Amino acid sequence: MPVAFSDGERDHITAELKAAGRRLFTTVGLRKTALADLVVSAGIVKSTFYSFFDSKEALYLELLLDQFGNTRRLTVEEGLNAGTDTLDALRRYLRGAVTVLDTDPLYRRLVTHPEEMAMVQRKLGPDAFEQAGDSGLSDLMAFVTDRQTRGELPKGDPTIVVGALRAVLLLPLHAHEFGEDYPKVLNMTIDALTAGLVHDPR
Repeated sequence: MPVAFSDGERDHITAELKAAGRRLFTTVGLRKTALADLVVSAGIVKSTFYSFFDSKEALYLELLLDQFGNTRRLTVEEGLNAGTDTLDALRRYLRGAVTVLDTDPLYRRLVTHPEEMAMVQRKLGPDAFEQAGDSGLSDLMAFVTDRQTRGELPKGDPTIVVGALRAVLLLPLHAHEFGEDYPKVLNMTIDALTAGLVHDPR
């Protein structure tokens, strides 16, 4: 017979499971995280885990959903939508995305281990990540396409332009190689790349 928990107990256990999930998923990864490791700090047995989440992949997705609002705020609301012009908007987007990488270990893990996203999709279905958004990627694609029609960005396949922009996100993964010069290297890379892409249509 399933254990009955009070609302307070459920909230506490859910918080403990999320904390354990965030810690384990960002260090050892989704595949190597065992159910026994997830439940130990919550003080429940493995079978009880399923009273809270359908699977460890569902917990992983829940953690992404928790961060979605902050990610969108940094990349879209204070990024693309806040730019004074195309150049400023793209620079804001990239700096916002870098901030997410620097401050959200789970998002960083997804960037460096895309196979874990595939694991979640296989378990929960191909549309699972639609709930968690795409970190502003669809907004960036729409923005690039619009600016191409205005003549402010290079013509052609917009995915190529988006790919070039998002290549900046590889730089934070190698920050240790630049030492104290990393912030300057990052800013110069963002400024040079965006300046090279944006045209004055006049």
